[in-house]
Amino acid sequence: MSLVKFPEFHPDQGVTRRVLAETDQLMVVSFRFNAGARGKLHSHPHVQSTYVASGSFEFFRGGDAFNLKAGDSLVIPGGVEHGCLCLEKGELIDNFTPRRDDFLL
Repeated sequence: MSLVKFPEFHPDQGVTRRVLAETDQLMVVSFRFNAGARGKLHSHPHVQSTYVASGSFEFFRGGDAFNLKAGDSLVIPGGVEHGCLCLEKGELIDNFTPRRDDFLL
């Protein structure tokens, strides 16, 4: 068995995205943020869970705001608008179901 190493992408200023693992039904993705960087408000049909591996973030989900720090997590239902602001440099580990095929292009 061989492990696939996925390339890094920079979807927004101060943000680095890398797929860590994927199957048809699940994708695990690392997002590294510099302080002040934003994950722009958006929505997608996938259910998403976000785990704060390091740093601190203000999350916006469906009109509500949440302050999260290392060790915290949040679930975002499919179709709900969401985004974040990085308050302290850090990393998010996101899981998507089903897989985000747009991240494999």
